[in-house]
Amino acid sequence: MPKEFTYRGYTLEQLTQMTLDELAEVMPARIRRTLRRGLSPENKKLLEKIRKYKVAGVNKVIRTHRRDMPVLPEMVGMKIAVHNGKEFVEVQITPEMIGHYLGEFAMTNRVVQHGRPGKGATRSSKYVPLK
Repeated sequence: MPKEFTYRGYTLEQLTQMTLDELAEVMPARIRRTLRRGLSPENKKLLEKIRKYKVAGVNKVIRTHRRDMPVLPEMVGMKIAVHNGKEFVEVQITPEMIGHYLGEFAMTNRVVQHGRPGKGATRSSKYVPLK
């Protein structure tokens, strides 16, 4: 039997019943500050869109550039495509993501695998001494 999810002593159902002010008291400091100061108009618009899709039961991916949007309990189960600067990275929101930002799940840089010097390389690296 899988263990029931809890976040700082609250179940997912209890978290979804809370208002944003009550939820702010449970969240980490950075997100608490964000919620207390009020979400930006763009983040509010995204939250309204998420609520609209959730109520309608639409299982559609929501695309957004809002990387600074905190993951709230009402987002759990949604698919959100977060922009990483080049493309949209699809993220399935799980309960473990609560208390983080959307941008944390769409990495903005990749590991670079450099090729070997030689044909097509820059002028200075063409002259690699032979061993």
